[in-house]
Amino acid sequence: MSTPPLIIAVDGPAAAGKGTLARRLAASLGLPYLDTGLLYRATGRRVLDAGADPFDPQAAEAAARSLTPADMERGDLRGPEADRAASAVAAIPAVRAALLDFQRGYGRTKGAVLDGRDIGTVIFPDAPVKLFITASPEARAHRRWLELQAKGAAPAPASVAAEMAERDARDEARAAAPLRPAVDATLIDTTSMDADAVFDAALSLVRKRFHA
Repeated sequence: MSTPPLIIAVDGPAAAGKGTLARRLAASLGLPYLDTGLLYRATGRRVLDAGADPFDPQAAEAAARSLTPADMERGDLRGPEADRAASAVAAIPAVRAALLDFQRGYGRTKGAVLDGRDIGTVIFPDAPVKLFITASPEARAHRRWLELQAKGAAPAPASVAAEMAERDARDEARAAAPLRPAVDATLIDTTSMDADAVFDAALSLVRKRFHA
């Protein structure tokens, strides 16, 4: 029997380090990488470009169904405005349904490392490796503030923390695929870990799972 493609699900809240980890795992294991959050960010940005409300189900679904690869290459998919729009459209069931097949199809043939908020719970519930990357709210807010500062933005740290707390609450409370660990996911708390330590821990888990 042929071996099914390796799917690694990496979930967690914003600024926990899941994107950095997922990219490194993909490079190390020779797998494609998909930042599924970009799909929602690009959808939210399309809604904003149209002058519509990201909370409007019809506008958001239309934007999701009209996405092109070029939308994921835009340079304005990060930052507070994009964060809020992404979180808003991600709470709309029709948007998640529109993007579901794209995400599942991405790793179906060659495997993939996918990071997001519902990879292990909804997109690939049977993934052989599920990681949930988290950190304290204070650590995550500080990381996001440093990231924004490096890009030339100068938001107040308290403002960044408040926006992150608002997004966490929205992501955890939404009816469609709320943010939560899969029951069989391995939790990695990165609060006091650097990126190398997180990568080493995750890669060790993958290798143990497959006796590599």
